[in-house]
Amino acid sequence: MSTDLLDGEPRSGFQELLDYHLVEWSEDRAVLELAIERKHCNRAGLVHGGVLATLIDTSCGFAATYCPFPGRVRRVVTLQLTTSFTGQARHGIIRAVGRKKAGGSRIVFCSSEVLDENGKLIAMGEGTFRYRTGSETPEGVAL
Repeated sequence: MSTDLLDGEPRSGFQELLDYHLVEWSEDRAVLELAIERKHCNRAGLVHGGVLATLIDTSCGFAATYCPFPGRVRRVVTLQLTTSFTGQARHGIIRAVGRKKAGGSRIVFCSSEVLDENGKLIAMGEGTFRYRTGSETPEGVAL
């Protein structure tokens, strides 16, 4: 599903491992979805905090790197990530909604909320990201 939004860029190995999907992507906004499976859960049968942190980090990173130019990409590295866990989920589809909030040509700030299938907030976080060389402008770099 995410291949179309990624304009031919293959899914990362970590994305394949967790099996989350980029379902919406536009300027300053990205939405990921993940269907909860046993592999996503901790010993208590709840979605592991590491999975939630990954969705926060990744949705923020995508929100910061939308590139409207076909065949080109933008990339960031995470400098800081904070997470707060506010609820629990055991099953269904969870959604992470990332938004770019502010920043300059090299450093940007984003936030994300993770919601359960009923729209209840189960985690939230903020991140600071640095654009990789060539990704500072909307044109990005060639794939």
